[in-house]
Amino acid sequence: MEDRLDFLKALLDEPGPSGFELRPARVWRKEAARFADRTWSDVHGNSYAAVGESRRPRVMLAGHVDEIGLQVTHVDKEGFIYLDGIGGWDSQVLVGQRVRILGREGDVPGVVGKKPLHLMKPEERKKVSEIHHLWIDVGAASREEVGELGIRVGDAAVLSQGLQRLAGDRIAARALDNRVGAFVVLEALRLLREDPPAHAGAVAVATSQEEIGYSGGGARSAAFHLEPDAAVVVDVTFATDVPDGQKKEVGEHSLGGGPVITRGSAVHPLVAEHLLTAAQAAEIPVTLHASPRATYTDADGIYLVRSGVPTGVVSIPNRYMHSPSEMVSLGDLEKAAQLLAAFVRSLDSDTSFVQE
Repeated sequence: MEDRLDFLKALLDEPGPSGFELRPARVWRKEAARFADRTWSDVHGNSYAAVGESRRPRVMLAGHVDEIGLQVTHVDKEGFIYLDGIGGWDSQVLVGQRVRILGREGDVPGVVGKKPLHLMKPEERKKVSEIHHLWIDVGAASREEVGELGIRVGDAAVLSQGLQRLAGDRIAARALDNRVGAFVVLEALRLLREDPPAHAGAVAVATSQEEIGYSGGGARSAAFHLEPDAAVVVDVTFATDVPDGQKKEVGEHSLGGGPVITRGSAVHPLVAEHLLTAAQAAEIPVTLHASPRATYTDADGIYLVRSGVPTGVVSIPNRYMHSPSEMVSLGDLEKAAQLLAAFVRSLDSDTSFVQE
């Protein structure tokens, strides 16, 4: 996995909030073109890479390439920029952060400002800093100067936090949710190119708009387009090996403990069992996650497409989700890619996911 770190870093460095995924999608497709049979994109911003796509069963491997971000809502006459969130934010992590605004003439650096502690009344100090109480300061002195920098209402922004190596095989960065999912599905496709399955074909998809995909995001249209016989979604889940980890709610998942297989709701039981069997055969450690309602992943947008798509979910344990310093284990990414490749190789031409 160390030799793939340059690609992962390039993928993470490019800003791509939901609806603005073009830059990381281009990085993903450029890498995919090095080994895939073909690559392409669609009107929703999804990116595709195929290996043996004409073979059956055809498996869709989906990881969303978008991230949470910010959007410019107003620029006042003094040049201060007001914002709203793209996706789900804990506004507390925004305070004091540096940002990159994706202007029409290039990225513009700025900082998130708020009223200083010293000027707050005692009761104000106890209140949460909501996003509409914050602003972005790019150093401009007027609305006109902001415009000259190429910034308009509607422009997106991300926090300015790149990949950081930590102890062992752990990394921290913004956008690990879920740039690592897009990374894993492409790595799985690479493994399938190197050691092709006997029967199945695979299409990796870097899906768009998952963080705002209340009706399925780009994954829904991608599944409609591909008509897969099965799908596996790769996303992140909560690592509970931290203080106050909610193991009773989301299970026991640790960094370095291997990928997480979901059971329940949008997950087809036979796909989950195939994944578990493939993990056992390949001696890949996994943990289980129960999802009694929605999975809150692309699976929710895939499994009801057309006449139904048997869908599974494989997740990467992630600390500090939806923050500028999310943390994962590179070993977990490698094992997840191996699991997906093993799953595809395990499918026969007569594999059926119909429950009888």
